[in-house]
Amino acid sequence: MCDVEGGGGGCGEDADPPRRRRAPADSQPRTCMKCGQGTAALVIRVGDPFCRGCFREYFVHKFRAMLGKNRVIFPGEKVLLAVSGGPASSAMVRQVQEGLSREAAKRLRFVPGLVYIEEGAVRRQSPEQREQTLAQMETLLQATGFPYHLIHLEEALELPPSILQPGPERASTSNPSGPSYKKAVDSFIQQQRQDGDSGTSQPGHSTPARPAGPPAAPHLPDAAQTQELLRAFEATTTATAREELLEMLRTHLIVQTARDRGYAKVMMGESLTRVAVKLLTNLSLGRGAFLAVDTGFTDQRHGDVMVVRPMRDYTAKEIAFYNFYFSVPTVIVPPLFTKRREKLSIHQLVERFLLGLQEEFPSTISTVYRTGEKLSPEPAKAHSESQRCLLCLCGLDTYGEEELALEPTLILEEPAAGVESKAAYIPLLCYSCRLTFKELGPLATLPPYVRAEGQRRIRRYRGWGAPPRLLCPRGRVHPVSVPCRAQMEQNQQNQESSES
Repeated sequence: MCDVEGGGGGCGEDADPPRRRRAPADSQPRTCMKCGQGTAALVIRVGDPFCRGCFREYFVHKFRAMLGKNRVIFPGEKVLLAVSGGPASSAMVRQVQEGLSREAAKRLRFVPGLVYIEEGAVRRQSPEQREQTLAQMETLLQATGFPYHLIHLEEALELPPSILQPGPERASTSNPSGPSYKKAVDSFIQQQRQDGDSGTSQPGHSTPARPAGPPAAPHLPDAAQTQELLRAFEATTTATAREELLEMLRTHLIVQTARDRGYAKVMMGESLTRVAVKLLTNLSLGRGAFLAVDTGFTDQRHGDVMVVRPMRDYTAKEIAFYNFYFSVPTVIVPPLFTKRREKLSIHQLVERFLLGLQEEFPSTISTVYRTGEKLSPEPAKAHSESQRCLLCLCGLDTYGEEELALEPTLILEEPAAGVESKAAYIPLLCYSCRLTFKELGPLATLPPYVRAEGQRRIRRYRGWGAPPRLLCPRGRVHPVSVPCRAQMEQNQQNQESSES
């Protein structure tokens, strides 16, 4: 029976299921855990209150410790900072600015430069909105005093096919923790003493890539280039494939800019939260063998240009508080466009899943991140061109697999005479890139440099007399240019059944 008079509240009261509630915060102000004197301005983790001054020291020390521990950036090297305008990359630029200032206790010794990839076309921004975003970004980049480069995403259509070939590795990257690093540091310090510390105290303030003074009016690419880029994205059938295509074009543009301008390293502003999301996303996309290079501190798949991620120890919460307290400017752009009534991409689903768990279990993202730290980059290495994926440049992971696992990645077609076959590209790709390549639409909409490099490899293999091979539905191996007998029999049976 319902006890209304007994103070039970009746049947209708508190009918909702109980939710997990956090304990109320202490009304008394907390003291900073580091200095023990200042009033805490924020709590990074449970039981870790910081005042503003100590939080700034903690933030700066973590950035310097990440670079000092790995020892991959040599003194005097040119380093390209990839800036998107978001919180993480903006905080990374501020750390480099402070590290190169005269007030820094231990100044950074590399020569920085900035690059910004403008993606307004695929983000459905109008020409006026694109010009406004470009003007804002150019103002922020010019205020740093570093050389900067503004690149449009449309320029990816003019990339050379050599971007899909790793360049020769530099001597300094072969053994970054060996005697060569210490020798380079000693030589740099000795040269500083001889020069009286003139001209090297702020190496980033070299001849800018853009003229000094107020930023000029931004120039957008031709409408024909923009339409060609949009056709490539509109021909892509899923949101996940569009995200992968955008990531590929952006990375190739940054690497090509570094090669053309003589930069040895590229800094990406991927935070701990972003790395954790990327780790689970790539695992869902079938890139489990390449997680160490996709999310690790260093990525050497491009050979002559090394990608480093110095912000991967910072959570999104730490970066947001740092930018807020110390007035770090940011520029936010809209997300990638999606078709009407289309499902979310795997990237968005994983991000929502992890951030939702993080609200109830604060150690979720750090646990995922530290699990990825235990992975080895060896499976991603390729010793020859025939073992390297055409798109991601990682080692092919399709050798020795069962035919049932590879069968969903095959494209079985019989192209007409003189027509380029999309199936011929499949043996050149790893498992994950095969799944993405199938959703990228017809070959005519692919970037020209991808088609050119793929055709070169196909002609080279056929010149050797060993064309790429695939598994047919019955497990037999056959050249991709010749349909197997099992497939021909299956097509004949389908035709007879349709006529009857």
